[in-house]
Amino acid sequence: MRMTIPVAKVLAALLADPDAERYGLDLMWMTGLPSGTLYPVLHRLQGAGWLTADWEEVDPVAAGRPARRYYRLTADGVAAARQALAELRALTPGGRPSPGGTGVQGAPAW
Repeated sequence: MRMTIPVAKVLAALLADPDAERYGLDLMWMTGLPSGTLYPVLHRLQGAGWLTADWEEVDPVAAGRPARRYYRLTADGVAAARQALAELRALTPGGRPSPGGTGVQGAPAW
């Protein structure tokens, strides 16, 4: 997996609560990424086997909104994401993200 800033942001957001299922808009808010950046990252993570994606079982008419697609790290994805972010932190001066980054509360601001 090529580690870019958007990939790191998505991984940090998902690792904030690895057991939680997140949908696209939720991840956009958490990462500050636009949909045109977020969804290709999610697709790449899913293709790498780091992420699962499942459609919500809901009646869109009754719910008053379209069904959501929920994303969650796989067990391998959790381990790989933690390793990748640790390696990235090791490459940054002082092991900290650069100032002014947008991050998830409690996660590095990649």
